[in-house]
Amino acid sequence: MELIPHVIDGEEIDSGGRFDTVDPYTRQPWAHVALGGADEASRAVAAARRAFDTGPWPRLGFTERGAILHRLADLMERHAEELALADTTDMGKPLRETKGHDVPRSALNFRFFADHARLAAGEALPMDSGHHAYTRFEPAGVVAAIAPWNFPLMLETWKVAPALAWGNTVVLKPAEDTPASATILARLALEAGMPPGVLNVVHGYGPDSAGQALTEDPRVDRITFTGESGTGRTIARAAAANLTPVSLELGGKGANLVFADADLDTAVDWSIRAIFSNAGQVCLAGSRLYVQRPVYDEFLDRFVAAAEALVIGDPKDPATGLGPLASEEHYRKVRGYVEGVPGDGGKLRTGGLGDGWVVRPTVVVDAPATARVCREEVFGPVVVVHPFDTEAEAVALANDTPYGLNAMLFTENLSRAHRVAAALRAGTVWANCFFVRDLRAPFGGVGDSGVGREGGTFSREFFTEPKAVIMAIEQG
Repeated sequence: MELIPHVIDGEEIDSGGRFDTVDPYTRQPWAHVALGGADEASRAVAAARRAFDTGPWPRLGFTERGAILHRLADLMERHAEELALADTTDMGKPLRETKGHDVPRSALNFRFFADHARLAAGEALPMDSGHHAYTRFEPAGVVAAIAPWNFPLMLETWKVAPALAWGNTVVLKPAEDTPASATILARLALEAGMPPGVLNVVHGYGPDSAGQALTEDPRVDRITFTGESGTGRTIARAAAANLTPVSLELGGKGANLVFADADLDTAVDWSIRAIFSNAGQVCLAGSRLYVQRPVYDEFLDRFVAAAEALVIGDPKDPATGLGPLASEEHYRKVRGYVEGVPGDGGKLRTGGLGDGWVVRPTVVVDAPATARVCREEVFGPVVVVHPFDTEAEAVALANDTPYGLNAMLFTENLSRAHRVAAALRAGTVWANCFFVRDLRAPFGGVGDSGVGREGGTFSREFFTEPKAVIMAIEQG
């Protein structure tokens, strides 16, 4: 099996320790991974610190940095098959999704933020007292980026791209279950002309390992993390000791509201994608589905039929629409929720456990609102469906959660769409669609779904130190 190394200060590093990355479809190891800990994390931070404090990267103009980031995007597109296969083999996502969506979107992240940083405007603030004020946005310094396993390359680049575009240096720790694409990305960055130490990759675990060391290092100026809410709390506590700003995109329990006046073809199609894409391993998943009573039975019948039509199989087969869950540990977690449905008072309308680490598209009905499957983030292809009667009831049901990452609604009534979108407690609301993004828009959640926003100028605010400059104007 091949070795997936760290990339530190422009060099591929084998730290001696090893762990294996497992193909969820075959359930067999497919590569060895260099096991990093506190020493490797410290070495990577030191490299990033040197590259920021004395290297050229923060001192390049936006045009020069942007040219390198665009070359990196070009190389990613040329290596699309390699990058897509790495993520598919690591976490079981269908290749048609990693190659058709994730890699192009990852390259776009670099292109967008390279251009956004170059074109972003500061403020000129004329004053009445013979002075003039204006703003500058200086790079913050060393960024620790800790990425999740469900969209490995895409969410790594969502963090890395804006940090680099604004002149920061980065230490990226990918999830231990999905290490391969991060190392490939670092290699391509060097090939694109990025100076050594600007983008470093360290593999390892979280607690008592590389992840914890990164969050506790006082040389780190920003921490950006996507993952589970409990881990986010731990990172926030560690960062607080050094007053290190954090951006935390955490869990979700997204509500999906289907009103009686919705276009049911549209609502069924998007609702299927919202919960069963990536086998439900999406923080934005529409896992709580509320349908207005006059169309409840018809919608449910059509929704179940569409779920049962999804093709389950080998993620490398172009026909496959749903693969296995990403790891044995995660499969056991989701299996526990599925097996617990009858005891909590719910029923499986369709779905259940499949072969290997597969959970079939599962639709739960009649579960009480207090059931675990209704309250907790399952992070699998499991949706709970309930009827509702009024708009006010739908909003109340949607907001009855500690999470607040996103929500969806389907209606042909324009006034209702605006009204409900305003009333929902969520960082993103989709009306008659799902997962459509504008990279200028804020992305993040409220409550247990996180702290802060990224995207467009929101990423600029996080990855820079805004500075006010006030100048005296000599009076003639």
